[in-house]
This record gives sequence, C-alpha cells and structure tokens, in this order.
Amino acid sequence: MSNLQTVETTAAPAAIGPYNQAVKAGEFVYVSGQIPLDPETGELVGADMHSQIERVFANLGAVAEAAGGSLADAVRITVYLTDLSHFSLVNEVMADVLAQPYPSRAAVGVSALPKGAAVEMDAILYLPNKA
Repeated sequence: MSNLQTVETTAAPAAIGPYNQAVKAGEFVYVSGQIPLDPETGELVGADMHSQIERVFANLGAVAEAAGGSLADAVRITVYLTDLSHFSLVNEVMADVLAQPYPSRAAVGVSALPKGAAVEMDAILYLPNKA
C-alpha cells in the first residue's frame, strides 16, 4: 500500500472519523464523503437545501484541488440524500457547478447522515497526467 497517498486540506472540513479526506491511488483520487460543514468551524451550514448542496460541492472541489485536480476531473459522484425529493435540486446545482461531460452518478436515499446533514457526496477523480 506504499503507493497510496493521502490528501488533506484545511479548505475542506477535517475528517470526523478515522479516514482521510481523499486517497490517491495511481491516476485515481477517491474523495471521502463531504457534508455541508464549514471548514473552519466544523458546523453544518446553509439555511436551505440549495446552499447546503452548494457547500458540499465546494468541499468536494477543495479536496479535488488539494489532490491536484478539480471537480472537472470527476468520473463518478455518489449523492446520499435523506429526502429524495431534493434530487431535482441536486441536478440544478450540479448543472451550475459542473460542465459537460458530466461524471457518472448515483443518488441513494438514506435514513440519516452524520451530524444530522441532509446531503452527502463522495467522488472519484481521474487524473491521468497529474499522478
């Protein structure tokens, strides 16, 4: 496992358990789940679901940048929602944040998320020329 590299940045929330913000494995970066936490305070942010989803994308983007890439390098995003009625809002924000070609994606309905969050996302990045 010596060819794995951990990715850490203060521009995204610190891990709230025994895991890394991301792990680089060759040309791929596996970004851990991000919830709408403020990187400085570690508290949930966003008075509405739209701003919470934006914060999650911002946190994912910060980790992607720390890994030497960006969300444009995402090949897979998994979205976890405590209420699947917010699926269309995720689509709206994702279309504002990302451009074609979009990554593959799954949306999963869950009963609860850490810290009472309503949304969490993780990502896989492909960095062929940046490994």
